[in-house]
Amino acid sequence: MPRRRGNRPVEPSVFSFGDLLGESLAGMLQRPARSALTALGTVLGVGTFVAILGLTATASSQIDARFNSLTATEVSVEDKASQQDEFAGPAFPPDADERVGALNGVRSAGVYWPVRLDASVTVRSAPVGRAAAGDGRTEVVAASPGVLEAAGPTLSQGRLYDELMSDDEAYVAVIGSGVASRLGITTLETRPAVFIGDQPFTVTGIVENTERKADLLLSVVVPRTTAERVWGPPEGSSAVMLISTELGAARQVARLAPTALRPDHPEYLKAVPPPDPRTLRSGVSGDLSQLFLLLAGICLVIGAVGIANTTLVSVLERTGEIGLRRALGARAGHITRQFLAESGALGALGGLIGTSLGVVTVVGVALARDWTPVVHPATAAAAPAIGLVTGLLAGLYPAWRASRVQPAEALRR
Repeated sequence: MPRRRGNRPVEPSVFSFGDLLGESLAGMLQRPARSALTALGTVLGVGTFVAILGLTATASSQIDARFNSLTATEVSVEDKASQQDEFAGPAFPPDADERVGALNGVRSAGVYWPVRLDASVTVRSAPVGRAAAGDGRTEVVAASPGVLEAAGPTLSQGRLYDELMSDDEAYVAVIGSGVASRLGITTLETRPAVFIGDQPFTVTGIVENTERKADLLLSVVVPRTTAERVWGPPEGSSAVMLISTELGAARQVARLAPTALRPDHPEYLKAVPPPDPRTLRSGVSGDLSQLFLLLAGICLVIGAVGIANTTLVSVLERTGEIGLRRALGARAGHITRQFLAESGALGALGGLIGTSLGVVTVVGVALARDWTPVVHPATAAAAPAIGLVTGLLAGLYPAWRASRVQPAEALRR
């Protein structure tokens, strides 16, 4: 019911939605620099939120692709013979590569193991025209030619040793670029040799990079047959077979490999298939999301504190204006809605700008890395709403303070 003054009713004041928007816009434009700086925290928070979710989704798709192309096509078979029978000897037969290579879906396979040398045996080089350089830390690996093929090497010089060299027990070696640098080998034109103890091995190739078994870059790799002739068979269960498969065949190969290698004692061998790609991707994505969303939340909190602080200062500066509005009929609820609208507008504006910057960041990073950008539509749609909610929450206390201002006290200031 309208209030009455004497015999005439007094209509209550009305604050329409259009007036509310106009007043909030006017309040923001009175101090544009302050409004821009106030919205900056929300811009950073929402922009970080969008960029993080987009980059996480984009990186996850790339992780999935790389996993499928490399890890999902790798199987390793471990020698467990000594654990089953201490008199069993090495589990891998001499023709292990051929047996596994005959399985459907196998691209290449080979056996390797680290050669155990005496502490007095060093690895040194002797290129023509240069003094030998001592290096006792370089590891020597015995590997069949299939290991080098399965590792996916990129050669900077020379070539890999092949089956013919392995069958002839040739004294040849393949070294990584790091080992070549330490040993002072810069070219193969002089036919350099690597001495392992007193035994020379002619370097046939220098490997620049590998897709698998990156530790081969720090090793001197010699043929398996030659290593067995010079140093004997591998000790204990140190031998491992590396298998490269077609996409989708890894688990089948892992199931059949022990029987193909040792049909009499398949328990002597343990095949390790690749892990489930969905588990790996979800784990990596979850770790990235949790870490970066925490950072985005911190940015949003900083933005909310900035909006709350600026809105509260604005309430103190506009005490006279608030008192005049109250004296002219504005109710406490009108003042509350006005300041909430201003803080909400700042948050929403910051959310819109932050969403745009976040999407641009995702697209820019994807183009720079030659990736396919992935931004979920729900993320882009929800980000401005997050900015609006942040602004409204930040303006609750300042708006309540503004509504508590008494007209008489405000006008006396």
